[in-house]
Amino acid sequence: QVQLEESGGGLVQAGGSLRLSCAASGRTFYSYTLAWFRQAPGQEREFVAYIGWRGATNYATSVKGRFTIPRDNAKDTAYLQMNSLKPEDTSVYYCAARQFKRSSQSNEYDYWGQGTQVTVSS
Repeated sequence: QVQLEESGGGLVQAGGSLRLSCAASGRTFYSYTLAWFRQAPGQEREFVAYIGWRGATNYATSVKGRFTIPRDNAKDTAYLQMNSLKPEDTSVYYCAARQFKRSSQSNEYDYWGQGTQVTVSS
């Protein structure tokens, strides 16, 4: 069982940066793929990025080159570093985890955080 808690959301101007954190409980954090998804009002949840248990990463086209997803296994924490933010990045961001296998599909993740709001003003 893994519990996830996001933090770091807030209000930022376009062009600014934010770093989201996803703190996990559980003794086998290292074995999990961690991902970020986002969901805006009236829209479906969409993939943002993942980092596999061996460090492989993948990003949605819309955030590639602007966002990165490092992880610190010693702290049981994954991050989403968001730079050059745009108003269209405004959304609730969710952290998700699944063991070992990488995926960009939300229905393949077993554990979810409660979400954190990111608002980018123009």
